[in-house]
Amino acid sequence: MLLLCSPAGATVDFSLPGLDGKTYRLSDYRGKWVVVNYWATWCPPCRAEIPDLIEFHERNKDDKAVVLGVAYEQISTSRLRKFVDKYAINYPILMVEPGSPNVLGPIPGLPTTYLVSPKGKVVAQQAGLITGKAIEKFIQKYTE
Repeated sequence: MLLLCSPAGATVDFSLPGLDGKTYRLSDYRGKWVVVNYWATWCPPCRAEIPDLIEFHERNKDDKAVVLGVAYEQISTSRLRKFVDKYAINYPILMVEPGSPNVLGPIPGLPTTYLVSPKGKVVAQQAGLITGKAIEKFIQKYTE
């Protein structure tokens, strides 16, 4: 279940390198909901939620929301690329060293997902498996 964070907090931003060689900034997605999913290839619940995140991203990427996957592990880019190809991940994969400062909040375990509003504020967080339905339900309730 997504836990509501204080929406009164400051606007957040980060800049991380992507597996594709591009630099991704959270602020580039203002106007859309952003699902920031911290995960690792060795994490069974992380692997279990990937198909749902792929489907959510595909349904919403053009107008409403995007998924940014943050690989939170020490792994070579070639191994990570093989994993992404094997699972046919269609959303951007960003890379960060475990233990790096996180402007969104703590990473108590993997997977950990943050939901950032179209205004750039962290509004929800979940440690553990998440579903696209849960994300959509939260967005719908939050925007009513």
